Amino acid sequence: MNSKRDRYKRLISLGLAVVLIGILTLTFGLVWYQYYSETIVLPFYRRGNWVLIGIYCLLVWIFFKAYGGFKLGYLKKTDMLYSQLISITCVDFTAYFLISLIGRDFMRVGPMLAMTFAHFGFIAIWTVISGKLYFLIYPPRKLVILYGSHQAASLVLKMSQRVDKYMICESVSVSEDPEKVRELILKYEGVIICDIPAELRNDYLKFCFEKSIRAYIAPKISDIIVRGADDIRLFDTPLMLCRNYGLDYEQRFIKRTFDIVFSLVMLIIASPVMLVSAAAIKLCDGGPVFYKQRRLTIDEKEFDVYKFRSMVVDAEKGSGPQLASDDDPRITPVGRFLRKTRLDELPQLLNILKGEMSVVGPRPERPEISEEYKKEMPEFGFRLKVKAGLTGYAQVTGVYDTSPYDKLKMDLMYIENYSIRMDLQIILMTLKTMLFPGRSNAQNGEGILPAESENKKKE
Repeated sequence: MNSKRDRYKRLISLGLAVVLIGILTLTFGLVWYQYYSETIVLPFYRRGNWVLIGIYCLLVWIFFKAYGGFKLGYLKKTDMLYSQLISITCVDFTAYFLISLIGRDFMRVGPMLAMTFAHFGFIAIWTVISGKLYFLIYPPRKLVILYGSHQAASLVLKMSQRVDKYMICESVSVSEDPEKVRELILKYEGVIICDIPAELRNDYLKFCFEKSIRAYIAPKISDIIVRGADDIRLFDTPLMLCRNYGLDYEQRFIKRTFDIVFSLVMLIIASPVMLVSAAAIKLCDGGPVFYKQRRLTIDEKEFDVYKFRSMVVDAEKGSGPQLASDDDPRITPVGRFLRKTRLDELPQLLNILKGEMSVVGPRPERPEISEEYKKEMPEFGFRLKVKAGLTGYAQVTGVYDTSPYDKLKMDLMYIENYSIRMDLQIILMTLKTMLFPGRSNAQNGEGILPAESENKKKE
């Protein structure tokens, strides 16, 4: 019964999304005709009005899609609301400047502000009603977890935070009798497979496929590499090709061009914020404004990363290199705010201009800490097949205490699925992280990777 209903899940989500887009676009249309259309008669007579309303509708779709505003059933209600509020603010802000550009003057802002607040109300009502309707049709799935070690406990803890989506009813060790495990799996709507030997995992995956049972798998590093492979064929034999060299020349060129343009524009836009931040740091304790530290980038090359100083002067004197904790006493009051809002990272725009970093990529790690991680995770160096980034997939989908191993997997998922569209989406999600610190898609069980790699190369 549930499997039949699942077939209509996307259709239901699409229908509810269309209702929301329709309400928002209709409201804009009314405001446009009431307050702006007569002011701009000549270029927008008749069909021109419909073109502008169509552009607004397209903007709604783009921003809501980028921020995950349509991921009904995947995000928590509160995070869904945050995503949608940021999206509609961006849409209405863009629409106002588009209207002003057409009118060749700054048009009245009052009607657009009133419309934005009305949109906030519509969105709140839509989120509550659609959320209740969705979870009435699709209640939490009853699951069993098949585990191979104690590492599964952290995954269970994370999934238990989404009781509206997952209901873990039972657990079973992979060391149990296979027949007993299969019988247990058949009792539930799905199985979580976590940290079990590859051969056994393949057997249970085939069993789930045969019985049409949903399987959630905690991937290994090799799984992520295979996911980025190209499908090719040698005569009548299908093959999977893992190129394993990071980005190709064309992708690097596009990424570098984007980095230069983005960093120049952002340095201009962020200069007032950077000046205020620098003054606040200086007034706080009189110490230096900037902080320079050795980090690693592509191919494990060392470089000096620039940051606004957020800790006391000589913070590591006597203790040596160590990671900062959330409540680290070495962090200054101003530094705590800068870290929380990620403003301490803005000087790294200079690193991007110099070609040492990229806008999006794995966060640069210190050589000493990287060596420590490699003792437990020899694959840690894999993440530096691309340049280190100002922001990254692991930063917008993880939380402060996400384990290094999980961050490594997320960095590899980014490398294997790279596209310029994904970079833009991560940048937009970084804005959300700055506005709502401590909240991320990791808390919602949903990332921003495409369903299928967009950078597949033709053989």
